[in-house]
Amino acid sequence: MLHKFFKCTLALSLFFVTTLFAQQKPNIVFILADDYGFGEVGCNGADNYKTPNIDLLAKNGVRFTHNYTAALCGPSRALILTGRYAFRTGATNQDATGKFTPEKETMIAKVLKQGGYVSASIGKWGQLPLMPSDFGFDHYLTFKGSGIYWNTQEKGKEYFMDGKSIPLKDGEYLPDLMHNEAVKFLSENKNKPFFLYYPMSHVHGEILPTPDSKPDSKDIYYDNVAYMDKLVGKLMNVLDSLKLTKNTLVFFMGDNGTANGHTERATIGGRRIVGGKGSMFEGGGLVPLITSWKGVTPKGKVCENMVDASDIFPTLTDVAGIKYSGNQIDGQSILPYIKGKEGEHRSWAYNQLAANWYVREKNWKLNQAGELFDMSKAPFEEIAIPADTKNPEAIAAKARLQKVLDNLNPAGGILDDGDGTGRHANKAVKVKKDKKDKKGKQGTNDDGNDK
Repeated sequence: MLHKFFKCTLALSLFFVTTLFAQQKPNIVFILADDYGFGEVGCNGADNYKTPNIDLLAKNGVRFTHNYTAALCGPSRALILTGRYAFRTGATNQDATGKFTPEKETMIAKVLKQGGYVSASIGKWGQLPLMPSDFGFDHYLTFKGSGIYWNTQEKGKEYFMDGKSIPLKDGEYLPDLMHNEAVKFLSENKNKPFFLYYPMSHVHGEILPTPDSKPDSKDIYYDNVAYMDKLVGKLMNVLDSLKLTKNTLVFFMGDNGTANGHTERATIGGRRIVGGKGSMFEGGGLVPLITSWKGVTPKGKVCENMVDASDIFPTLTDVAGIKYSGNQIDGQSILPYIKGKEGEHRSWAYNQLAANWYVREKNWKLNQAGELFDMSKAPFEEIAIPADTKNPEAIAAKARLQKVLDNLNPAGGILDDGDGTGRHANKAVKVKKDKKDKKGKQGTNDDGNDK
């Protein structure tokens, strides 16, 4: 009898220790805004937008000024979720992102599951293949296409949750529905380590009035930015009310630069960022990144180190205390930066879309054509350096960055099979016209809507 008592006591002790360990693992919330560029965030110095809730994240955490990702939705999301550059996964364009498989590519949710995490993807799945559950997410809510808000839209008649199609009702605002589902997930899993991947509808076109828009609103796009910011604040309030803030690392990031029609307003100090969505200029890949973790992140820190979206995957495994030994991961953990330390990290970021790519240091950029750019005035100017330059700094920078590209060898990986723009095949005619009009060497500067 005494033996049974000790066995029972030991089993209970192990259960409580295991449960406590699980609870001590940090939760992760990754908020991904759609088509939301660097110059539209208040704390980045935006002239024309106020984002108090996103700014509060930065006030309580770390704001990154040199974070790069692919300039279109699908390739960017593939990069974020796998930690692997496009020449490895084949996710070089909007069509190709739908071709890779769970057998060949591992997304972060599957790895976190091995560490005891429960995961949800609430929002856009877009150009990615299959459904989130096929890549390890335990729960999902998603919809067709991009920029879905009301059931008056062609692709807004229904949404999908865990394999079921559900009609979007009249007067039901999909971003609110997504928020409520995210809150439900957080509430139901507050005693477990969780990963919430929250790819928002905002602010991808079609830009429509929000529930807060006044009938005579003259600036519906601004209304959408404001509503997105409001949802970020509401989610943070939920984390606080559930007493999860101290054990939750929150990311806020944009998936690519500002979209066509809005780039002229995305100014900082009266200056427009060069390029936008779909371009290989600075405004295509430079996106906002803010991290906040109460009691861990230093308040109001600005990190100017070079980061790219491949760093998200290894950062999350680092946070979760998981050693991943699967596919080659291109990124490096930025957890030291998040904690306010320097740590060891590369001095460059890599960016690719279709058959165009570049490697970027703070003051220099080298692309696939061997063209060097002075980036000392970025993100507002990119100054082409003559091939026969005698400037010793430029010569040294080109040699240094060429060595990085030689080691990566993008041309030796999976090559782009699209039309070179990175966009869907049915946009080829429009993009060719835009390229002819703009004649940009670094790739099209067309940053239009991409559903």
